[in-house]
Amino acid sequence: MTEQRGVATAKSPIRVLIVDDQTIVRKGICALLAQVATIEVAGEASNGEEAVAQSQALDPDVTLMDLAMPVMDGIEAIRRITARQAGARILVLTSFTGDDKVFPAIKAGALGYLLKDSTPTDLIWAIEQVSRGEPSLHPSIAAQVLQELRRPTEKTPPPNALTPREVEVLSLVAKGLTNREISAQLTTTEATIKSHVSTILSKLHLSNRVQATLYALQEGVVSLEEGTSDSDA
Repeated sequence: MTEQRGVATAKSPIRVLIVDDQTIVRKGICALLAQVATIEVAGEASNGEEAVAQSQALDPDVTLMDLAMPVMDGIEAIRRITARQAGARILVLTSFTGDDKVFPAIKAGALGYLLKDSTPTDLIWAIEQVSRGEPSLHPSIAAQVLQELRRPTEKTPPPNALTPREVEVLSLVAKGLTNREISAQLTTTEATIKSHVSTILSKLHLSNRVQATLYALQEGVVSLEEGTSDSDA
C-alpha cells in the first residue's frame, strides 16, 4: 500500500515519471519541473505500455499519467502498475472530466486527479502531496467522484465494520492529515496510525487514502466541507 513507500526529502528530490503521448506536453512539463529544486524528472513515456515498463524499471516517487494514449490508455496502465507495485503513487493529469474517466482512474488506484488547465503551482503542489501518499483531487472533480460513490455497492462494508478508533483515524485521513499529524493529534505513534490506516483500507476494500477520503464523505464520517476544505480533497 502507499503507506509502505519512502517519502522524498529535501536531500532527495521527488522523482517523477511523465507519461503523455504528446511530445510537446511532456517536454513542457519537463521544462517546468526542471525549475523546481525539490523535483527531478526520472523519465518519460509516450503510452501506457511504456509507462508500465518505465515504472517498473525506474520506480519513481510519482507517475504523472495522461489518460488518452495509443497502444495502452492511462487507466489500464494505472491498473497494471498498481497490480505490480503496490506502493506506486500515480497522479492523473488530463483534460477529461467525464465519469467514464474520473471514477475508473480512481478505482484503478490513482492517488490524485488534476486537470490540464491547472496552474503550474497546482501541479507542483499536487506532485508533492501525492509523493507523501496524500490524496490530491482537482476541486471540480471531488464532488463528481463523491456523487458516483454515493451509488450503492455490494462489496463495501458500512462504517460500523470499523472500531471507534479506526473511525476517528478515518475522519482525520479524510480531512487531509498525514500519519504524523494524526499521531500527534491522537497522542500515539506514527507506526500505530500507519497500522490503523492499513487495517481501514483492508476492511473497507479500498486501495488508498483518496478512496478512503471519498468513502468517509459518502458515509457521512465527515462533511463535504470538512473533507474538501482545501483545493485538493
